[in-house]
Amino acid sequence: MKLNLTKPLVFFDLETTGIQVGSDRIIEICLLKVAVNGEVSTLVHRVNPSMPIPPQSTEIHGITDEMVKDKPTFKELSAEIANFIGDSDLAGYNSNKFDVPLLVEEFLRVGINFDIQNRKLIDVQNIFHKMEPRTLKAAYKFYCGKNLDNAHSAEADTMATYEILLAQIERYEGVEYEDRDGNISCPIVNDIKKLQEFTTNSNWADLVGHLGYNKDGKEIFNFGKYKGKAVEEVFIIEPAYYDWMMKADFPLSTKRVITDIRLRSKFKAPQGKLF
Repeated sequence: MKLNLTKPLVFFDLETTGIQVGSDRIIEICLLKVAVNGEVSTLVHRVNPSMPIPPQSTEIHGITDEMVKDKPTFKELSAEIANFIGDSDLAGYNSNKFDVPLLVEEFLRVGINFDIQNRKLIDVQNIFHKMEPRTLKAAYKFYCGKNLDNAHSAEADTMATYEILLAQIERYEGVEYEDRDGNISCPIVNDIKKLQEFTTNSNWADLVGHLGYNKDGKEIFNFGKYKGKAVEEVFIIEPAYYDWMMKADFPLSTKRVITDIRLRSKFKAPQGKLF
């Protein structure tokens, strides 16, 4: 089958030094671009992370410091990667929770404002976990009837993710889904906007879920002593909390969001107080 696209869709996967969005680095990236006419092109790079790769990470993906020591850094590759993606929508496996935030973080680190506000984000894992909860390897076997050889290779994982999405659309078009509130719908259709709505956590105010929205649409904290409290109100009452977050190991993308909120809250400070 052919994806019903109105703009290109880039499937991608990252192998990294670890799982901390704010501090870990990309060591391998594969991007598979599906054009509106169905044509496919790929871009694959090993990346020098400019930091040691922990042994526990090497055990997962098999990439060592020696393998990347002579490879270009992300900064050196950033223009090529950004140009390849262009204005494409993005898709991946567990990408909304990890790959997208880490990619945005890498771009911000080198001074590139990689816009995701105007992109659809399709997380194939969310379709899978909601419809058939299992791992990527099992998903590939289940949906495509194939064994995933060379798992934890960015290229192999990316190609498998692309094939899984095609199989998911074929399998689930017209199939009913019941959400936690008992609402029944048929959410899996060959439409990027609809797939984004089904796979994206729309209740996050930042990319990694440190911030969310309350029932009134206001940003709230999803962690710490102010969990559930409105971010704007906290910054008015305790501006030092903003300073702490800016100095702490939060992702740059989260810091951009709280900075926007802080600037907004400055004009609501009691008695005209400015921070």
